[in-house]
Amino acid sequence: MKLIDGKKISATIKEEIAGEVQKIKDQGGKIPHLAAILVGDDPASETYVNNKSKACEKVGFDSSTYRFPSDVSEEELLETVDFINKDHEIDGLIVQLPLPDHIDNQKVIQRIAPEKDVDGFHPVNVGRMTIGLPSYVSATPHGIMELLMRNRIDTRGKNCVILGRSNIVGKPMSLLMARNEEPGNATVTVCHSKTQNLPEITSKADILIVAIGKAEFVTADMVKEGAVVIDVGIHRVPSDKTKSGFRLIGDVRFDEVAEKASFITPVPGGVGPMTIVSLLMNTLKAAKREIYG
Repeated sequence: MKLIDGKKISATIKEEIAGEVQKIKDQGGKIPHLAAILVGDDPASETYVNNKSKACEKVGFDSSTYRFPSDVSEEELLETVDFINKDHEIDGLIVQLPLPDHIDNQKVIQRIAPEKDVDGFHPVNVGRMTIGLPSYVSATPHGIMELLMRNRIDTRGKNCVILGRSNIVGKPMSLLMARNEEPGNATVTVCHSKTQNLPEITSKADILIVAIGKAEFVTADMVKEGAVVIDVGIHRVPSDKTKSGFRLIGDVRFDEVAEKASFITPVPGGVGPMTIVSLLMNTLKAAKREIYG
């Protein structure tokens, strides 16, 4: 079994990005700039946005955060998106989700200019990805593809099973794994809450990508010997063995599944660290006008 070290790979990619930013500076070019909109005071969202700002600083990006109280009107939020869309100094924009109930998430996402949608959620970017045109790919699927590529995991002709059909992970992941590129060219099955005979399906997977949102749902009997297992889940559970009083686990029962897997991502330290670094990669593409010219 080989551990897929997302923390190490993300650090390598940050070094690569920092090198490119330094070249841009040396040539007198414009420094990439990522903006984030944060509504309310959700601790997890606050942490993510703060980590984003630190990551930007580490690679030499400019960054800015637009903060609003939870009772901000939808109109004011949309006006801010419009303002950022028109600001030529800002290359990428993310809106931290979920938004409060009185604001339509999709309405806000669709208001972002596709060329600044570095989260890859806008229908234009989703559509471009679907038909194989250059696009911004959402951070988690993008990060998983990087993990597969940098670990030289062969996906051609492999049986890939994806647990979960969300717009953020499952659906885009299925498209990326089936595309006629490398990584890709896999035969893909998408499973969900209505799937019957689930263990029978997962136990035939050469590559198992788990984003089902249930702690330690996947057990050893559901996994094929020698399978590649990618665990997207992250859950906080009580623990008397840590100072914090909790520990993080994934959707996969790691200890027992690791004994059967050829490659496996840990939680934490697997897919998670790739999320922000994927956002940085998309922002660099946006600054260099690689997708939309």
